[in-house]
Amino acid sequence: MRVIVLGAGLLGVTSAYFLQQRGHEVTVIDRQASPAAETSFANGGQISVSHAEPWANPSAPLKVLQWLGQEDAPLLFRLRADMRQWLWSLSFLRNCTPARTRHNIEQIVRLGTYSRSVLQQLRADTGLQYDQRTQGILHFYTNAKEFDGAQAPAEQMRQLGCERRVVSADEAVRLEPALAPIRPQLAGATFTAEDESGDAQQFTRGLARLCEAAGVQFRMGHHITALREVGDRIDHVEVTNADGRFERVRGDAFVLAMGSFSPLLAQPLGIRLPIYPAKGYSVTMPVKDASKAYQVSLTDDEFKLVFSRYTGAQGDRLRIAGTAELNGYDRHLNAVRCEAIVRRVEQLFPGAGDATQAQFWSGLRPATPSNVPLIGSTRLGNLFLNTGHGTLGWTHACGSGQALADIVSGRTPEVDFAFQGVEGRAAAGALRPARTTA
Repeated sequence: MRVIVLGAGLLGVTSAYFLQQRGHEVTVIDRQASPAAETSFANGGQISVSHAEPWANPSAPLKVLQWLGQEDAPLLFRLRADMRQWLWSLSFLRNCTPARTRHNIEQIVRLGTYSRSVLQQLRADTGLQYDQRTQGILHFYTNAKEFDGAQAPAEQMRQLGCERRVVSADEAVRLEPALAPIRPQLAGATFTAEDESGDAQQFTRGLARLCEAAGVQFRMGHHITALREVGDRIDHVEVTNADGRFERVRGDAFVLAMGSFSPLLAQPLGIRLPIYPAKGYSVTMPVKDASKAYQVSLTDDEFKLVFSRYTGAQGDRLRIAGTAELNGYDRHLNAVRCEAIVRRVEQLFPGAGDATQAQFWSGLRPATPSNVPLIGSTRLGNLFLNTGHGTLGWTHACGSGQALADIVSGRTPEVDFAFQGVEGRAAAGALRPARTTA
């Protein structure tokens, strides 16, 4: 089939790669000049199956209320006259129950574990390099209450096959000696040895080159303006090309992988996607003193920050990313939030990075209220979704891409996950339309 993939970020490019592997003729369309130029550009760098507890959990409502009005809060709701934000927020609250949280963790862990194994196989098959590290991820806690609250989710993850083991403060320092200066503040930690980290932009662009070499076409600099429906199927996508000319691009199947912009393209078709942009921030700075810089990828759950280290051709760098700001499609860099990240880095790892050369970035992460992404079919027979991955786009990219390629090809995905428009792994093993539409 001729498959048109809309979006050239992590999810679009991994979809294109696996679709081409399934024998399809694939074209990728994106408004940017190169792949991974928006949300996949400078993310936190973690392949973090262990980061499976959703933002929406039983402790979230009180925290959100406490954080209202705090410019440097880890999760900041900027209330707007925006019905989509209000509806998303109500659904977020509905997902804060213990039962919904357990269900969502299950979905996130299953997809994450599968995706990590698909990434590892892809790396073995292609030799793709992207400043990857396979030293695990350490979640550390400087707040005893936060550490205690992490026990039950960690136990559920272990039951699902994610070996997120609880470790003492002393063992955390043994695993990552850079934490030694804050040893008196550590309440404890969890460690997942199988988790990884790496540069998502470098990976995406490298994979895009492999796709092109295999025959995938990339139409960059093309603004996607509309999907046009004829007889309950998508007939074509309308674009404005790099020269400003109008074009219609036809195909047999279409994959919507445009992140936070996916619902804007789907809504005119009567498909309402529960996705709202959650602006995240990242800081990248050169290592100033290697003896003080961390080696293991880290997660600071209290401040909602992740820490990765890259030591490739671009030099020895620290990448710190996180927080979420619900403020529509605004990408303005808030100096207070940027400075809060740098301040936290200096508190934890004084002298490790050169903050005078820090580079700041923000990206719009496509968040669903549950943190469970939308992957699969829609009410339109040839329109498929691979979007809504929120903070876990890098973690879930390869598994989502391969599963999506399976669904488009009429196959049952290997992973037991609640795919959109698909009744999961039915007893007969066949894909069947769900009773609800996308």
